[in-house]
Amino acid sequence: MRQPSVISRRVAASTAVLVLAAGVAACGPEDSKGAAGTSGAEGKPQKGGTLTVLNSNPQQDFDPARLYTSGGGNVPSLVFRTLTTRNREDGAEGAKVVPDLATDLGTPSKDATVWTYTLKDGLKYEDGTAITSADIKYGIERSFAAELSGGAPYLRDWLIGGADYQGPYKDKKGLDSIEVPDEKTIVFHLNKPEGEFPFLATQTQTTPVPQAKDTGTKYEEHPVSSGPYKVVTNENDGERIVLERNPHWSAETDEERKAYPDRIDVRSGLDSAVINQRLSASQGADAAAVTTDTNLGPAELAKVGSDKKLAARVGTGHFGYTNYIAFNPKVKPFDDPKVRQAISYAVDRTSIVNAAGGSSLAEPATTFLPERDSFGHTPYDHFPAGKTGDAAKAKELLKEAGHADGLTITLTHSNDKDFETSPEIATAIQAALKKAGITVKLQGLESNDYSDTIHSAKKEPGFFLAHWGADWPSGGPFLAPIFDGRQIVEDGANFNTGFLNDPAVNKEIDEINKITDLKAAAARWGALDEKIGEQALTVPLFHPVYKRLYGEDVKNIVISDWTGVLDVSQVAVK
Repeated sequence: MRQPSVISRRVAASTAVLVLAAGVAACGPEDSKGAAGTSGAEGKPQKGGTLTVLNSNPQQDFDPARLYTSGGGNVPSLVFRTLTTRNREDGAEGAKVVPDLATDLGTPSKDATVWTYTLKDGLKYEDGTAITSADIKYGIERSFAAELSGGAPYLRDWLIGGADYQGPYKDKKGLDSIEVPDEKTIVFHLNKPEGEFPFLATQTQTTPVPQAKDTGTKYEEHPVSSGPYKVVTNENDGERIVLERNPHWSAETDEERKAYPDRIDVRSGLDSAVINQRLSASQGADAAAVTTDTNLGPAELAKVGSDKKLAARVGTGHFGYTNYIAFNPKVKPFDDPKVRQAISYAVDRTSIVNAAGGSSLAEPATTFLPERDSFGHTPYDHFPAGKTGDAAKAKELLKEAGHADGLTITLTHSNDKDFETSPEIATAIQAALKKAGITVKLQGLESNDYSDTIHSAKKEPGFFLAHWGADWPSGGPFLAPIFDGRQIVEDGANFNTGFLNDPAVNKEIDEINKITDLKAAAARWGALDEKIGEQALTVPLFHPVYKRLYGEDVKNIVISDWTGVLDVSQVAVK
């Protein structure tokens, strides 16, 4: 049974938590020159200089086997190239997958259960040796080793024999489901159709690793670079990482990474307020600095709103992420669809958006899929509550459900005030439902207890706040973990909160997975989202928006809908 979502949620949260660190700021500035799609500081981008990255979260486990997608923003993609990668362009164009080490997105066969890739000519490591398909096979296989855990789990689930494989340190034979007929060809044999394999091939596990240079758990200290930069310093497990040019990287083999700066200095573990203050002041080296994980807070938003020069240095991004109310239909009264529908009508999304930081940091949501074409977003609102809720309609449904005198329920949330499931958001829901005759008692839990509770099939409450982020911009990793009945986990981390096990839904997921035309698949995911939404198993609340400062000397700002953060592979500082 698949559980790709355990770390999916963690990765998305690592970005989105910082978005909501803006607290109760009711509004924010509109972007001007600093918005995605512009060049930032004036002047044509040139090579040279040092780019500084100021981040809150340490870039730990800097090993392609242990990273999740391009964890830590875009920094890993400067060192680790993969079979495919994200298109390094602004907005929607950046949500597309493109070739990287491979010549194309792969050739599927046997109903997308076999995928074949051919490597480009002239690929080299930082020491000048050639990159081979056997290196990619080995890089994937070592990600199965228990001591290198932490990366995306899809390959373990999708590859034939992957579930039982323990990695090359224990099994010298390797995975038969990955074939390398020659130095430039690699073939994957899957146990079921997966039309979105090109997306999976973007994850760092497909980074080539030369077996002779593998130092196990110490590999993160000096991984062998296949990208435009190599690691020259890695202090305190990613607290500070310094990158310099890889002399054997060739732009002729890499259309995506611009590699303008000569040096990149990544400093992590910093306080978010300090990061924003340094970027705002933009003094010395900080004038050529960016952040990939720290959002503007209330004070910064207010300051930016009254300073046009600062407003010109704010980048806005969107990431595939949805915050929502979840119901457990096994718990009364949420077993009654009319009760779930009543709550859906009663929700006041305006007050919830304000509690999440205001319209600059959150967009109201009525669909589970984010409002991006790459996900297959199909507009719908099965229970139109308007901007402030429809209490009258909610009361009508409650009466039909036998609760004419009202209803008392408990909402479980996290006590973490800098989280999307915060007390502020819970309180906004409480106030809105009161207008419909629903008394909401709030049950706040500490972060770890909250996570353990809502992801336990045995302890899951009936009514709670939840959130979900996709591992790549598609409806597949968004809908399947939440609504595929075969992904219900009775003893472990369960994300199918509504315990939906509808044969028709399961079958449609399988059918979409066979489609290799990603645009056609997106349309089917959107239609499935609309169909599932009729059951009111969730109440979509809002999608986060990211607003982040960058230094005044930073040029060529690119923010795609894939990551929602400034792409350091495109930035210039001269």
